[in-house]
Amino acid sequence: MVQGLRDPIPDTAVHLCVDMQRMFVEDTEWRTPWAARVLPVIERLCEAKPERNVFTRFIPAARPGEGRGTWRGYWEKWSSMTLDALGPELVDLATPLQRFVPPGRLIDKHGYSPWFGTDLDPVLRRSGVDTLVVTGAETDVCVLAAVLGAVDLGYRVVVVKDGLCSSSDASHDRLIALYHERYGQQVEAAECAEVLDAWR
Repeated sequence: MVQGLRDPIPDTAVHLCVDMQRMFVEDTEWRTPWAARVLPVIERLCEAKPERNVFTRFIPAARPGEGRGTWRGYWEKWSSMTLDALGPELVDLATPLQRFVPPGRLIDKHGYSPWFGTDLDPVLRRSGVDTLVVTGAETDVCVLAAVLGAVDLGYRVVVVKDGLCSSSDASHDRLIALYHERYGQQVEAAECAEVLDAWR
């Protein structure tokens, strides 16, 4: 299992909070059971560096049948989670996080990765960001896409273990172990308390 941080977290870091939205926290078909448990951890990180928060939101298709390629079938299967069925208000950040925007920034995306079809990378580069402190939902879907994309782009990635949630405990645990076993040069994982202590 991953143990701690190699180095202090620099002033050039941002907290990237992935898809902590009402539709994953509240009573929908995509509710992530332990999202409520990690929300206070994420709030602590947001409060510590309010101007260093970036939040992504996963934006569903408007209606079934939309989408390219396999996404078309995906939105047929999950028709209850399209915007027409769900209502746009459930795409908002989880209620406790809404107070952090502004000064935090919102990045909307239509797939798992926040790097594809968005201006996230150029925005971060222009601000001199080289390190990402990652929280959010779900560990094994959108967070995974965010982490691997960040690795490809050369960012230092710090995963906050107690700031992540998934619908699968087993997949969550395997991914945290995988980061250590296969991505140890580029991905670190630590508890929130250690991250905050290292990010002064």
